[in-house]
Amino acid sequence: MKLQLLSDLHLETETFDPQPAPGAELLVLAGDIDATWTGYGRFAGWPVPVVVVAGNHEFDGRELHDAWPALREHCDGLGFKLLQREAMIFTAASGQRLRLLGATRWSDFDLFGAAQRPRAQRAASYFYRLMASTRGGQPFEADAVRDEGLACRDWLEAQLSLPYRNDYDKTVVITHFGPSIRSADPRYGGQPGTASFCNADDDLIPRADLWLHGHLHCRHDYRVLRAGRIASRVVCQARGLAAKGEDEGYDPQFVIEI
Repeated sequence: MKLQLLSDLHLETETFDPQPAPGAELLVLAGDIDATWTGYGRFAGWPVPVVVVAGNHEFDGRELHDAWPALREHCDGLGFKLLQREAMIFTAASGQRLRLLGATRWSDFDLFGAAQRPRAQRAASYFYRLMASTRGGQPFEADAVRDEGLACRDWLEAQLSLPYRNDYDKTVVITHFGPSIRSADPRYGGQPGTASFCNADDDLIPRADLWLHGHLHCRHDYRVLRAGRIASRVVCQARGLAAKGEDEGYDPQFVIEI
């Protein structure tokens, strides 16, 4: 089957008119669609099911504990399925069954190892000040972000460690944050701030058939070998900001076949 992946549209400031990709049976919105949530309405009545994984900017200026149920209600009202540390089975017209595992997978700041974590967290302070979010009434900053990231990591690892069952054919992981340094934006590479965009989930990638993500304002499509030399595929199809030229070469009709 084929699916369409969109992320980092930033419709709170960007001008972009999303259109269904021919042949796609599922639309995945992998976060940072619109910080105000208003732009989600553009996908109402989409001709195929819509699955959502929230990005960091969906929480701008919001209390995390309040925003999650509110965003879920918003997505439910539009007929979308929001996944946050949740699994679902999607069955294609061909009968192929995909197990979708969705989680924002916030940064744990260990991309460069535990010894470099303090440096990565200091670099992250700029990004989370811009978000101006809270968790439990306290600023949602690096330590709290790490807590959320580790909870996502633990859930994904548990799901990907389950014995295979015959109620699905392939596994697709959907996160907002990147799962590997290989997903780093080439403009910034190995800078400490990159740990705010990617995690070191390289050990988890081979347990999935396909890993979709956003957050990096660039595009990636690479493969990771696993047992039997069958490759897991990682795809980021983020649009980014036109003012920075990040949309150059972007193909919103790009489809991923699995």
